[in-house]
Amino acid sequence: MAVNKCIKYLLFFFNLLFWLSGCIILGVSIYLKVNKDGNQITNESLPVIDLLIAIGVIIMVLGFLGCCGAIKENRCMLLLFFISLLIIFILLVAGGILGAVGESKVKEWMQERLEKFLPLSDQPESLRKDLEVLQEELKCCGLVNGPTDWNPLPASCRCEATDPDCPSSGHYNTPCSARIIEVMEKHMEVVVGIAFAIAVVLIFGMVFSMILYCQVSRKDTASTA
Repeated sequence: MAVNKCIKYLLFFFNLLFWLSGCIILGVSIYLKVNKDGNQITNESLPVIDLLIAIGVIIMVLGFLGCCGAIKENRCMLLLFFISLLIIFILLVAGGILGAVGESKVKEWMQERLEKFLPLSDQPESLRKDLEVLQEELKCCGLVNGPTDWNPLPASCRCEATDPDCPSSGHYNTPCSARIIEVMEKHMEVVVGIAFAIAVVLIFGMVFSMILYCQVSRKDTASTA
């Protein structure tokens, strides 16, 4: 039985695009990693860049496996590709469930990562400047406990009376960790949408790879019979 050329080349081009997207994600992530303009506070509380580097590498490896397996009609590579996609799909579903159920745990984890920067007086000048930039952008003061994290209170904590978000004290009281969590929650719908799109792509990849794997197996069996 011959292998369906349409499925074969469809899987090949699918994985070629998969591999190229991995290269782009990895390249952009490394650029952002070495860029000195990154904020130390957000990098620590939201280690997105490190996660993107890992995702880029994984996508490149899977894309390579899928391309070679499809074009060479290699059962071993196709099976490895299918199993890898299945594992990622399971992890994606499990991560979504854990993220929805253990939302408070995620917040606690982020708080613990930020607490190591306290007291701020012991931290380098570069980190304190990063926090002041964050305070101006997010209209917050302090890292975890609010204004009491600072001694003395910097100008970035103070606000104008004309600002509707400015309390009567003349400075912001909300800690920046709370603001970062609010930003995360606002963008959660986008994250869920991306995760759903990835899950759909994974399902198509698994279906095509398994169809091609079965056809190659039948072809090999017929040729040896």
